[in-house]
Amino acid sequence: MDYKALGDKYLLHTYNRYPIVLERGEGTRLYDENGKEYLDFAAGIAVYALGYGNKAFNDRLKEQIDLIMHTSNLYYNEPACIAAKDVCEASKMDRVFFTNSGTEAIEGAIKTARKYAYLKDGMTDHNIIAMEHSFHGRSMGALSVTGNAHYREAFQPGIGNVKFADYNDLSSVEALIDEKTCAVIMETVQGEGGIYPAEDSFIKGVRKLCDERDILLILDEIQCGMGRTGYMFAWEKYGVRPDVVTMAKAIGNGVPVGAFAMTERVAEHSMVPGDHGTTYGGNPFACAAVSEVLRQYKENRLTEHVKELTPYLEAALDGLKEKHDIVADRRGAGFMQALELKEPCAPVISRAQENGLLVISAGADILRLVPPLIIDKEDIDIMKDRLDKALTES
Repeated sequence: MDYKALGDKYLLHTYNRYPIVLERGEGTRLYDENGKEYLDFAAGIAVYALGYGNKAFNDRLKEQIDLIMHTSNLYYNEPACIAAKDVCEASKMDRVFFTNSGTEAIEGAIKTARKYAYLKDGMTDHNIIAMEHSFHGRSMGALSVTGNAHYREAFQPGIGNVKFADYNDLSSVEALIDEKTCAVIMETVQGEGGIYPAEDSFIKGVRKLCDERDILLILDEIQCGMGRTGYMFAWEKYGVRPDVVTMAKAIGNGVPVGAFAMTERVAEHSMVPGDHGTTYGGNPFACAAVSEVLRQYKENRLTEHVKELTPYLEAALDGLKEKHDIVADRRGAGFMQALELKEPCAPVISRAQENGLLVISAGADILRLVPPLIIDKEDIDIMKDRLDKALTES
């Protein structure tokens, strides 16, 4: 069957998909319907941290399917209670709400901030400071705090009362803060905006501004969290702690699940029964996945593995930068890396696919590499060789 033609006929055209029909995966490899093998340095957009075909993960999900997959949040269920404890311990937060996606986690974080401010003065005119070039999702609330005007323009007006500061420019944040500011939201490492880590002085400075004015700091770790930078959450490197943190992607290793977590202080002064809800969020199936992912992170020392291999990965990418004039810059953190090109990256991505390597973009001229966290040196060597060929042909 021609699945591409079938998809083109019936799927809503909101993606310009690559002409590949993926069929199965094993470890760090994916295979298309014709059996062609691809080394995957995209991981479903930073989702498949444990790789494909992880037996212990799959067995845990099969076990949960045979028990129960859904109960609603009108009742407790064992996997949700265990996963809540696991997530709070991993994130150093105190309370968590499970969602179905990262976008929904952002929605919950925004509502938390506005309710927190509302309880202080009874007003609903509070504003949120977000960052230019940020990306937080496609729903109306998440889109409203996404710092790309092109994404927002056809869907205006958004939720309103959102201001945009310049990432890594503390003075621009300070200039926007007023007595009605209830939150600052930002990615600890900007993803779609081009793979830009927060500068140490910037994130610490924002934390200080928020502390001085009782403003909530919301850190979006949907892509950069869950070990991708070598820390369970990227903010740990800076020695700061957010008031609210959002997560998704790798937390479910392919199962649709997200979460927003907060400190006890914020929880006590924001959401109450009736303020927020979800039918599927926190279901036993998804929460079983979360706990198994976190168990394997701990057992397999995945954050340490990322730290240990990051210099090797960065050296490989720096070598490509030195060899190819088309590469203008290499930047990133851990297994969240970018090569900035001097021309559009789409042709390079296509040639890499032809050579059996999957990489993705983060903007028109940014190659993004977000592989499964289980890659080894051999995978990095193969990636370098195949990407070298793709760049040579440009």
